[in-house]
Parts: sequence; structure tokens; C-alpha cells
Amino acid sequence: MKFAVRSRSAPALPGVHGTARVHRRTASALGRLHDGDVAVLDHLDMDRATAQALVDAGVVAVVNAGPMISGRYPNLGPELLVDAGVAVVDNAGPAVFDRVKDGAALRIDGGDVYTGDTLAAAARELTPELVRDEMARARTGLAAQLESFTHNSTEFLRREEDLLLHGHGVPRTATEMAGRAVVVTVRSHGWESELRGIKPFVREQRPVLVGVDRGADALVSAGHSPDVVVVTGGSDDLPAAAVLRKARDVVVLVQRGAPRSVTEPFERLGIRPLRFETTATTEDAALLLASASEASLVVGVGMHATLDEFLDSRRTGLASTFLTRLKLGPDLVDAAALPRLYDGAVRPRHLAGVLAAGTLALAAAVSVTPVGQQWVDDLSPGVTSTTSDLIDNVRGILP
Repeated sequence: MKFAVRSRSAPALPGVHGTARVHRRTASALGRLHDGDVAVLDHLDMDRATAQALVDAGVVAVVNAGPMISGRYPNLGPELLVDAGVAVVDNAGPAVFDRVKDGAALRIDGGDVYTGDTLAAAARELTPELVRDEMARARTGLAAQLESFTHNSTEFLRREEDLLLHGHGVPRTATEMAGRAVVVTVRSHGWESELRGIKPFVREQRPVLVGVDRGADALVSAGHSPDVVVVTGGSDDLPAAAVLRKARDVVVLVQRGAPRSVTEPFERLGIRPLRFETTATTEDAALLLASASEASLVVGVGMHATLDEFLDSRRTGLASTFLTRLKLGPDLVDAAALPRLYDGAVRPRHLAGVLAAGTLALAAAVSVTPVGQQWVDDLSPGVTSTTSDLIDNVRGILP
């Protein structure tokens, strides 16, 4: 006779456990990530937008082959990951891509990366204290970045002089923007709260809604339908095909002289895209599109105009971003500031004013009728008597 034996499971090993998703290109890996995954990447100076995409995907850890903060400038991605509770290790070395297979079970304990019982990489654990120290040192590299920015601005202005100064080369959309407000949405840090904050403005003003890359998906998830979608040809950061089909206009950024094959993937979806030949970033091209179309106001959602944000998320497009904002000037408003300027709320004093005006109008209308005249005659002796008594009382008080 055999007796059942209660098996005892081995105690869980310390650290963070997850399934490895391995890809050298971060943009390609983002679409494959799920809750509980460990992203194994090679991303130098991770920016905030990419870090937010990793957090949104639900990763529990990020293993980076190179340094997360190189010291060239204070990039904001590592701080966001650490604050979100994601385990982050960097400097794992290029050999991590040979030792860790996609789909393998990973364990990160401190700075050590294990596949099963095998140590795959001895990396550096990024703690909040280490990130703060690294960021402080990185800020000393801003002077060199600003010098490079000056040169890049001159080169960009030379290339895009006709576009920036005269609006030449901007495609004409079927969506009419002249004299209307335009909301340009980029899916980046803080876009959800900013879209919520401008709901009264969108509801009452009915602006043209422009989605930039995955910003079109962000508009749909917030309950809106984009009128115009601006994307980069050949990019991995495209919105869903259903979103592209619903948009009235799809504008595709291409290099000057690019062949038709760049836009063929959109044509296969049944979309007739508008080509926009420019070296500006997708976000800036959308702003220039609204400006050239004579929009009365442009509201930017998910766009951040601080120096740190510029250096963090638009290293190659910093000159484009700076000069585009100079071009739009006061016509561009950040969505984060809009609720402080416009909330669409009806205040008690507004209702009181309407009520008072209505009462006076009603009294004037009634007073010219026979019934109204009778009321006035009936009230006149009482009003006259009350007024006389009040005057006598005042005279009695005065010396």
C-alpha cells in the first residue's frame, strides 16, 4: 500500500522574476512586451517617452546592455523607471544578447541577471540614489550640448528655410483648419491628464484633432476621433490601422526625393496618404501643418518645452523643435496651461447676471400692458408713502 506524500515546493529565489523579451532596437521591442516581462535592450541614454512606454507595457525589469545615463546630458528615462518600481540594471555588456534567449525565464537579483541557475550578466543596479548622483553629473555636460544645438539650428534653418519662413511644401488637407483651433496630440509623459484637462475646450470649441504617430491611438483611447494623423514613413511607431482608416487625412513624412514605395504600405490599407517632404520631426511637422493652414490657435498635448525635455526626447530634432516653436510663437499653447486660461465652467455670478437681466426684461414687458399699468398704479401709493417715511426718519436723525 502506497501512502500519498505531500511535496514541498522549493522556496522562491530572491529577486525579480519575468520572461525575457530580447531586442537591440527598443522601438521594435515595445510592441512585443506584456505584463511581467523583462525587457533586454541596448538603449543609450533612455528618454522619458521610451521609459513611459515600458512602464505602460507592464515590464517588471529592464536590462540594458549599455549605460542608461552616459553623462552627455540629464536624460529623464531612468528616473521614471525607478520611480515606477521597475527594476533597472545597466552596463550588462553586449554578451547579454548571446546568453539570454527571447522567452527565457529571467531572475534579476541586485545587479546580477540569471537564466535558471546560470549567471548571464553581472550588471549595475540603478537605485534612486545612484540615478540622482548620475543626473547631477550629467548636468555638467549641458554646455557641450548647447554648442552642438547652435550648429544644428543653423543647418536646419538652411535646409528648411522655405518651409519655416514661407510655408512651402506643406500638403493641403481635406480637413479645413483656417480660423479654427487645432489640438496636436503626442503620446508622451502626461498626455492622459492633459487630455482630461482640456475636455471642456474640446467639447465647446470643436477643434481639429491631430494625432502624431501613436498620439492618434491616444486620442481614440480618450474617446475622441482624430481628423488628421501625421506619421513618419517607415516608422515602427505607427497607430493602429483602424485609426488610420478613420482619419480624414493621413500625412506621411518622407525624405526629399523619396520613392513612392515609402507610402505603399498605407495604400495597401486603402489609404491615400499626403506626402510631406521635410527633415523636421513628426511632432514639429504637425505643428507647421496647422500653422501653414492658418489655424487660429494650436494646443499641444504631450509636448514639453523645458530645456531638459528638449535634450531628453528630441536630441536629433532639437533644432527642429526650437525653430518650430519660434515660428508659431503666441499661436501655440501647452495643454497643461490651457485649463488655467479656459475651463468652460458657468459660475454663480454668470447665472445671477442672466437672472437679473431676465427679470428686468420681464418687468419692462409687463409694465406696458393694461394689467401691468394697474399693478404700477396700485403699488405707487405704497411706494410713495414708504419713501416719505424713510425721508422723515433720516431728517430726524440728522442734526
